[in-house]
Amino acid sequence: MYAGAAIAVGLFGHATPAGVAWLRCLGAAVVLLAWRRPPRAAWRGRRLLLAIVFGVVTAGMNVLFYEAIARLPLGTAVAMEFAGPVVVAALGSRTLRDVLAVLLVATGVVAIADVRLAGSFWGVVFALAAAAAWAGYILLGKRVAVDGDGIDSLAIGFAAGTLVLSPLAAGTGGVWSSPRLLLLGIGVGVLSTVVPYALDQVVLRRVGQARFAVLLALLPVTAGVMGFVLLGQVPSLPEALGTLAVVAGVALRSRESSARRVPEPPG
Repeated sequence: MYAGAAIAVGLFGHATPAGVAWLRCLGAAVVLLAWRRPPRAAWRGRRLLLAIVFGVVTAGMNVLFYEAIARLPLGTAVAMEFAGPVVVAALGSRTLRDVLAVLLVATGVVAIADVRLAGSFWGVVFALAAAAAWAGYILLGKRVAVDGDGIDSLAIGFAAGTLVLSPLAAGTGGVWSSPRLLLLGIGVGVLSTVVPYALDQVVLRRVGQARFAVLLALLPVTAGVMGFVLLGQVPSLPEALGTLAVVAGVALRSRESSARRVPEPPG
């Protein structure tokens, strides 16, 4: 996922952020359709409608996020976008332990991201819109995982998203004249969409929306760990404390969720 993000930023010099997001959507749609070849049943009725809405919302989320990181520091955009999962987790909280877990996670993400509100007004607008879309992705993703066709619906959804957002292809510019850049655009779709979103469908079939939203807080943590292990980037004290807060929040929420699933002993 982070390799895909790095490639996407490199493509910003050859295409608009929205154009790169559309290429990501196109690459994901092509690969997913070739891989899954959804059966006819997946192309009919309510499942088709659910897949289309899910795909358009998810593709829109990617466009909004790319527009945000083109105007704001990456950490700031990530922290603001994470407001979406935090809201979903908060709405799904039922106990004091749940609430404490969400607060720990939210505080940790802000500390890791090193939020700086220096940037354009539209950058903030795009980041907050991406947050709303991310909340929609979680809610719709759960429906797709349980009531839809899972990864097959993901393939159909991205095909629909690619068509609906096709006007953004005008911003892809010179990418089409360079096989290397076009291949990189498809690679972004595979690394940042096909692999992580397919795994999301597997996880969403097994856990609730609120718990999934809390688990998403591990994303900035793993980014920091990879930076430390692979690039020798030593985290600052706030980043280290933020990482501990996220891990503690995820563990706290997970323990409570696991406890609820323990069956009552017979008799």
